[in-house]
Amino acid sequence: MNKKIILVTVLVLSAAAAAWYASRPSPADTALVLYGNVDVRQVSLAFNGSERIASLAVQEGEQVSAGQVVGKLDTTTLELRIAESRAQANALEQTLARLRAGNRPQEVGQARAQTAEAQAEADVAAKSLARLQGLVQGPVGRAVSLQDVDNAAARSKAAQARLEGARKAQELAQAGARKEDIAQAAAQLEAARAQTAVLAQQLKDAELRAPIAAVVRARLMEAGDMASPQRPVYTLAITDPKWVRAYVRETELGLVKPGMAASIAIDSLPGQAIAGKVGYISSVAEFTPKTVQTEDLRTSLVYEVRVLAEDKGDRLRLGMPATVRIARPAVQAQR
Repeated sequence: MNKKIILVTVLVLSAAAAAWYASRPSPADTALVLYGNVDVRQVSLAFNGSERIASLAVQEGEQVSAGQVVGKLDTTTLELRIAESRAQANALEQTLARLRAGNRPQEVGQARAQTAEAQAEADVAAKSLARLQGLVQGPVGRAVSLQDVDNAAARSKAAQARLEGARKAQELAQAGARKEDIAQAAAQLEAARAQTAVLAQQLKDAELRAPIAAVVRARLMEAGDMASPQRPVYTLAITDPKWVRAYVRETELGLVKPGMAASIAIDSLPGQAIAGKVGYISSVAEFTPKTVQTEDLRTSLVYEVRVLAEDKGDRLRLGMPATVRIARPAVQAQR
């Protein structure tokens, strides 16, 4: 009897152990499963200027590198404006150089000669006046009228005035341009150079360049269209980084930490998991979006989680549904 009881007990315990082993969760079942969609950053490219598009270099789906020229504007009018601005700047530069150099020696010599001529005229007029005044006071004074003396005095005074004007003109010739005139000419030259620089920058901006390595998602305009800063020409999808935007329930939020390893699976490549890691966890709760597919469809509070993907083979596409598995911590798995 004792042997039979022992045998039955062993069989019961073995069956219980087998049932527990069969019903225990497997390591795969301990993973936290999230459902979401692939997401990438996008860039809208537009020209800085408003001009007609001359050419566009890439199509949808093509890869572009950072700094690659993907479009050009018509620059015919702009190049003519640059030539005009440079000519104006050169003219102002010569004007400033002339003001700073002052008058030429020949011009100063001419002013000195005019002063000497005025001096001689003034001397002759003064001597003539003195002679007439002496005759009036002499014994033959009646032979000289007072009108002649007055005319000689007026001529002497006019000659002195011309002499004074010639002397001032000589001083101005020797002094050169005023510092205010030089400063004004310098400011005008700087303004012309700045305008030329603005036009040169506009010429540079006539080339549309990709800011980063990406894939052309949409080509929104064509050659011949009128471009403007408000109208995007291309939409670029940045291929690195890529992530899966998923949502975790509030009850499972404590199981997810930034930096945790994860695997990403997509329907088009069954059995080929893509490595990833948790990169961002939202700090604000929201209601489950209608686009999110979860095992239970009830409305509940969830938190956005971004799982960064190591997609070296470029297998993930924008908006693609994906399943994310995040291994639960050991303590959670034991529970």
